[in-house]
This record gives sequence, C-alpha cells and structure tokens, in this order.
Amino acid sequence: MSKVAVVFWSGTGNTEAMANAVAEGARGKGAEVAVLGASEFSAANVGEYDAIAFGCPAMGAEVLEETEFDPMFASVETSLGGKKVGIFGSYGWGDGQWMRDWKDRCDSAGAALVNDGVMANNAPDDTALSECKALGEALA
Repeated sequence: MSKVAVVFWSGTGNTEAMANAVAEGARGKGAEVAVLGASEFSAANVGEYDAIAFGCPAMGAEVLEETEFDPMFASVETSLGGKKVGIFGSYGWGDGQWMRDWKDRCDSAGAALVNDGVMANNAPDDTALSECKALGEALA
C-alpha cells in the first residue's frame, strides 16, 4: 500500500477543500493518506511517504504563503529528487504565475511531478475538485 502525504496551508478554507479532495482520491485508490498542515511537515518526513501533494494558495504578488508554507517547502525541496509530487492551490487574482514558478522549483529539485498543478479560482468548483481527486489518484 502506498503512503501519500497531503501537506497544505489554507487561509480561507479553499485550499483545505482541495487538500481533502486530493486525500479522497488517493484513499479511493487504496493509499494510506496523512493530511498535514505545513507546520507539521519537514524534510525529516519526506522519506516516510511514497508520494506527496503540496497545496498552497497564491499570496501577495503571486507567491507561496511566506510565513509557514514557503519556509517549509524550501526546507524539503532538496529532498524531493525522484519523489512523486503533486501541487495544487487556489488564487484570487493574476494568471497562475505562482503555480508556474512553483512547478519550476519542483522540476529543478528533480521531483517527479504527476501533472502541471491544479488551480482553483477562489473556492474550488466541481471541476477543480474532480481535478484534485484525480491528482490524489495519480499519486496513489
């Protein structure tokens, strides 16, 4: 049975809803899933999981949340080589530049990305939630 971590930060609950859909998809494929807040995850945890989904909304000038999420992600980035990874998050403005930048960081780290990232404009609609579920299935 594969072990999947869903690690996220959410300010309004939008990214949390997406995280739950990713977890649901992975569980549906028989994976053992841990849903964790960004502050509960570190580089020491990376090896415990077969795959990791990271969720974070766009903040400020289309960047990852800077207090908890980005420092955590920066600390695990170097441990992601060859790891099956998925990324997701919501945004309220812009065109998704934060997701493209984040994907580039994953590619540079050598992560095995399962897709180009799932984005939802504000609250995730049914399409975004089904994309999140599919992301979880791909990680399982």
